[in-house]
Amino acid sequence: MNFFDQAASSLLLFFTQAHPIWRVIAFFIAWVGCWLPIAIAIGIAINWHPPKPLAAAQKLPLLASLYLIAPLLLWWGIAGVEGGSFSGGSFSTYGLPWTPAVLVSLGLGFGLAVLSLVVIFGIESALGWISWQQSNWQQLKSVWLPTFVLGLWIGGTEELIFRGFLLNELMGVGFKEASAVTPEMLVKPTATLWVAAAISSLIFAVLHLVWEVGETLPQLPGLWLMGMVLVLARVCDRGNLGLAWGLHAGWIWGLASIDAAGLIKYTGKASVWITGLAGKPLAGVAGILCLLATAAVLSILH
Repeated sequence: MNFFDQAASSLLLFFTQAHPIWRVIAFFIAWVGCWLPIAIAIGIAINWHPPKPLAAAQKLPLLASLYLIAPLLLWWGIAGVEGGSFSGGSFSTYGLPWTPAVLVSLGLGFGLAVLSLVVIFGIESALGWISWQQSNWQQLKSVWLPTFVLGLWIGGTEELIFRGFLLNELMGVGFKEASAVTPEMLVKPTATLWVAAAISSLIFAVLHLVWEVGETLPQLPGLWLMGMVLVLARVCDRGNLGLAWGLHAGWIWGLASIDAAGLIKYTGKASVWITGLAGKPLAGVAGILCLLATAAVLSILH
């Protein structure tokens, strides 16, 4: 056994016996530690000078590298502690068993997310709060596929991390080890689940400040609520992440497509506190109501 194998085995053995909080801290440190050198190299290549705001084209390669590393870390290390050895592990513990049922839930969640956006923007259009830019509809042909792939990628990665790994670990605090948490334990909501959900959703919201502090700050309550709704989606999906992944991906796809194609314009007839500050639905009452309506539908289905 070489030095690397010995170090990896020792590290995994430590994580097997470590408190869940230490595993969470270690994961995020490892994530940032692995990504930072790549981010610096990309930043130099794209000529980005912090704290200068990132353009959309500059943000994409940084996002791509960030969200590529996290699943690999989970696969190699954190999921591998279940066996106490360097075995790679499985994502099924975190609600992603890769079965046909997950794909069905993914499709249902995606459809529900798109429907919720159609309803909310339809109401805003009927009230005269937004106007559709008919001349820009042709641009949708060139953006819908890239935003679809982006939505699946980012949505899947964030669900695996925040509603999968992080939620399991935070629930595991009450059981002293996350391995005591199984997807079946998420079928019936408990106080332990909702406390873990509130904390994981707060971390999920706050970490979005990394990209754009000014635009993201007003969205923090909406992002937190979104995290809670996505936890509810996992509960409704019997502990699996398919439904939550679909919802997350659908919202990203819909909003990113509308934004990239410039399909809507706010008329100013309603306060930005209603439609969303800086054109961000999660920073307004309309976006909050959209999330609450989605939660109501999920509760009825559950």
